[in-house]
Amino acid sequence: MAKRKLNRRQAWRVEKIQGEKANRADRKEKNISEQLNAGELGDESHGLIIAHFGAQVEVEDAERNTYRCFLRANLGSLVTGDKVVFRPGPESNGVTSGVVETVLERNSELSRPNPYNEIKPVAANIDVILLVIAPEPEAHLNLIDRYLVAAENCDIEPIILLNKTDLLSEKNAPRFAHMLAHYEALGYRTMRMCSHEESSLAELKEFLNGRVSVFVGQSGVGKSSMISTLLPGEHLRVGALSANTKKGRHTTTTARLYHFPAGGDLIDSPGIREFGLWHMSPEEVMYGFRELRNIAGVCRFRDCAHESEPGCAIREALKKGEISQQRFDSYRRILSTLTEL
Repeated sequence: MAKRKLNRRQAWRVEKIQGEKANRADRKEKNISEQLNAGELGDESHGLIIAHFGAQVEVEDAERNTYRCFLRANLGSLVTGDKVVFRPGPESNGVTSGVVETVLERNSELSRPNPYNEIKPVAANIDVILLVIAPEPEAHLNLIDRYLVAAENCDIEPIILLNKTDLLSEKNAPRFAHMLAHYEALGYRTMRMCSHEESSLAELKEFLNGRVSVFVGQSGVGKSSMISTLLPGEHLRVGALSANTKKGRHTTTTARLYHFPAGGDLIDSPGIREFGLWHMSPEEVMYGFRELRNIAGVCRFRDCAHESEPGCAIREALKKGEISQQRFDSYRRILSTLTEL
């Protein structure tokens, strides 16, 4: 889609805003230089961003002391989970300040579209994505597949986590057992638990130790309740589940990193409750379906649309029952949402 041409007034306003941003950056750099010259900033130290607050970030050092830090200009978009080099500053009203000098290379990055249709990172250096589903609100395969496509393209291991097992009944339990078995056959790890029963979280606690994880999933599936159970000292607010809509009210206000006792970390972020896939190419969507991507490479035609072309390896695999018709339909449904935009 071609970019909309700006009129003279709009162009002037954009230029004005950009100039104001540049002036603010210059003033911030001048203030940092003055602090350096006055000896108010300490030596460079390694730190971890554990929260983001607009123009400032909360940085934690190796001893878990925290600093409210400004950012040097031209560092890019920093997010919770970033590893940085910073200089501690003076303390005021019980808050120790600081300045982030450098951001270290990320091992992984989780991104999503913002309201302005720009792809922005929301968390960094994640080892595992826990996709939380529940009987209420009911999980749908296509929504799960969308999360998995995003996780596969980020090269972060996804775990499908069925929460609220206390809501399973004779009527819906077989459906969820079949659903999880379906994904297990594809090589995905699954877990089952109830956030209200601490004993059922033992497997999850053991798995999370030593890893950086993030919980994702639609609102109301119990992410905040689960985190509150895993980290009872954090006192996270939990939104009530509407009796009418079966959808939770989102209550988390900022991305934050929490520590587990055995060394693992968890990032809770409102920015990744849902993934928008409109920014992905058809090739990236195909890559997100792990059982399709290798087969697609042996189609007779390189531009095969996997519809009615001769020599389509995916269509042949469908006939032989080697891949799921349900997953292929899900793949086609996601592709259709890309072309609609």
